[in-house]
Amino acid sequence: MATQLTWHGHGTWLIDTGSRKILLDPFFDENPAAVVKSADVDADLILLSHGHFDHVGLRSDGKFDVVEIAARTGAQVVAIYEMAVWLGGQGVENVVGMNVGGTFQSAAGLVRMTPAIHSSSLPDGSYGGSPVGFVLEVPEGLIYFACDTDLFSDMKRIGDKGILLAIIPIGDLYTMGIDDAVEAVKLIAPQQVAPAHYNTWPPIAQDAAAWAEKVKSETSATPHVIKPGETITLV
Repeated sequence: MATQLTWHGHGTWLIDTGSRKILLDPFFDENPAAVVKSADVDADLILLSHGHFDHVGLRSDGKFDVVEIAARTGAQVVAIYEMAVWLGGQGVENVVGMNVGGTFQSAAGLVRMTPAIHSSSLPDGSYGGSPVGFVLEVPEGLIYFACDTDLFSDMKRIGDKGILLAIIPIGDLYTMGIDDAVEAVKLIAPQQVAPAHYNTWPPIAQDAAAWAEKVKSETSATPHVIKPGETITLV
């Protein structure tokens, strides 16, 4: 089957290649945009971009979506080294710590860790290492998850690898907003692009349709604007 990407709101994506399921930044149980709960999600591989509560899924009971999903599914978790150490302290056994610029050949495909311009602390206040993005190799090509970030010029270097689909934040305030997100598309030059990290709460409310129109008028990329729970199928 063709690879499918389901957006679960905010920065959370489930990528189903047909043979493996890859979960990015699981935030379900306390996510007002998510239409499913963490107990309903399966994964073979989990990618974590940074340590903020809305990317590891901190719950009101003090537990974490990422820890619970990893324990239930046995999924391998990939994160920056400092986060991997923290996850080990939370009882996650199958965890790989890496760093920016590195690659890891997971059972779900090749993973490259890329820079991101953001902050990262863990829910207990400890240092979470550098925030990151990911380039993921799937059968159809390369997917770039910029994750929580500002615009930066080396996005062009990432795009030089030939990106089929880029997922970029548009929410502003905590990440780049609509105008800079369009500039990011120009640098990355992906064939397709989709927005993330917006409309979860009022401070990051954005008009994704207006962003998509700017993408279509100023770049050659095909924009996808979907609702939480909906899916993009790669072709």
